[in-house]
Amino acid sequence: MHLSDFHTFRGYEILDREKKKLTPSMEDYMEMIYRLCMNSPYVRMNQLAEKLNVRTSSSTKIVQKLNALDLVHYEKYGLIELSEKGKILGEYLYHRHHVIERFLELIGNQGSVLKDTELIEHYIRPELLHHLECFNAFMNQNKDIKERYEAFIDKEMNQH
Repeated sequence: MHLSDFHTFRGYEILDREKKKLTPSMEDYMEMIYRLCMNSPYVRMNQLAEKLNVRTSSSTKIVQKLNALDLVHYEKYGLIELSEKGKILGEYLYHRHHVIERFLELIGNQGSVLKDTELIEHYIRPELLHHLECFNAFMNQNKDIKERYEAFIDKEMNQH
């Protein structure tokens, strides 16, 4: 690694944005649309806005952008449906969320798992996500190690 390989946080963020067209907010919308479409073939705009705790007007703007990227099918005042491309992306985003959430639970981060997951998920590289997934599987298959780790964390937390 050379010094020229380093970037500021914002520099890495800009490099990543150049590789993909979705903002973190758009990813959140895609993940929520996917979640809601797991139980129904479509989502209504007001339902989406309510689940994301935003105004319907804000949701409309983002959904129009997702529609332009062919991730959803949406017509004004209509229903939102995932395109095939959107289903694949939504499934990945949903999976990514659960891998990170499970990892944070395994390492003992109980208080703010949802918030921390939401903050981390937009900035994790696919390779690192795969490593977290392997770690989660390893811990699930090795209960003794998981229990020893939990005892270690309890001891450390009590000392501080």
